[in-house]
Amino acid sequence: MDSSISQIVIAVLGIGGTLAAAVITQRSADRTRVRELDHVRQLQQDEREYVTRQARLEARRTCYAELSAGTRDLANVMTNVFHALEKGAVTEELRADLARARREQRMRNAEAQMVLPDGVSEAASTANRHLGDAYGVLMRLDGGTAQPGENLETARESLEQLWDPLWRMRRVMRVDLGITEPDEDS
Repeated sequence: MDSSISQIVIAVLGIGGTLAAAVITQRSADRTRVRELDHVRQLQQDEREYVTRQARLEARRTCYAELSAGTRDLANVMTNVFHALEKGAVTEELRADLARARREQRMRNAEAQMVLPDGVSEAASTANRHLGDAYGVLMRLDGGTAQPGENLETARESLEQLWDPLWRMRRVMRVDLGITEPDEDS
């Protein structure tokens, strides 16, 4: 009887071992699948985050290009108006061009304010303020409503002072995009 009990015990242990091995193998395979799925999910999440970052960067780049182009266009048109004022030959076409450039620049600036990070927004606001000041002087000179002390020389100075803030804005944008290295004093 001892030998039949030991045969039964051995048989039960053999069957139990075989079943346990199958369960252990299945659990190990399940854990491996879970890890693989987690890894795939993480890769997909990383990819989504990368695509989102790239889309935001491209949106900022487009916004910056449009804002920069608009401010430079307005500055160039204002320079043309200034030269026409010097010659006493401001035309309705030039006034319309100035109004268009100002309107477009204001729209681009308003749109940009929704996208710009704080440092870029500050530089853009400074540039916009200088544009507005120069625009106001030119409009008052053209309309014959110049304030005391405003003349062609102050208009020239206003236009000359405009370029530094425009270059500063451009530089801050390039730093934000990672194109230019930041200065220690920036």
